[in-house]
Amino acid sequence: MLNQMLIFLLDTLLGLFSLALLLRFLMQLLRAPHRNPFSPFLIALTDFLVRPARRVIPGFRGMDLATFLLAWLIQLLLLAAVRTLQGYDFSSSIGIAIGGLALLALVAIIKMTIYIIMVAIIAQALLSWINPYSPLAPVLDSFTRPFLGAIRARIPPIANIDLSPLFVLVIIQLLLFVVAGMERQISHLF
Repeated sequence: MLNQMLIFLLDTLLGLFSLALLLRFLMQLLRAPHRNPFSPFLIALTDFLVRPARRVIPGFRGMDLATFLLAWLIQLLLLAAVRTLQGYDFSSSIGIAIGGLALLALVAIIKMTIYIIMVAIIAQALLSWINPYSPLAPVLDSFTRPFLGAIRARIPPIANIDLSPLFVLVIIQLLLFVVAGMERQISHLF
């Protein structure tokens, strides 16, 4: 029972912190506008770790690799802590276990990114009906524009109704099936 509570706390705290780091990385990568209520919050929450990491890990072609690697490392730490609390013995095959956990952490980051895009698309669709001039609208647009734009270029609106969010959500669901299969296969390795 105590292990389950610790796993829940670790999953919540480290998972949310990894999510914050990943959101910060994606906002910079997708060039989301900084004048919104969300950016200062993410910067204030993650800056204590990101600033020192940037001194050691350089960026690459406009990507903040330090923030991405921190999100991955937090996810790796979370997975290792959860496996330890579940009673997994790392001493028998430490190399395979670390490699498997590293891959699982990468798959978790990919899955989290897919969910972020899915939530952004749904939130943008809802905001377009309720309050299209919300301060979050430009941020959501920067998150969804690359994906919706690719579909809009091929499928025009039908009777002035944009179906591109629907198509992207279907593709996202298919990607989630693929990611879940990869996660299962990696988990069976160790």
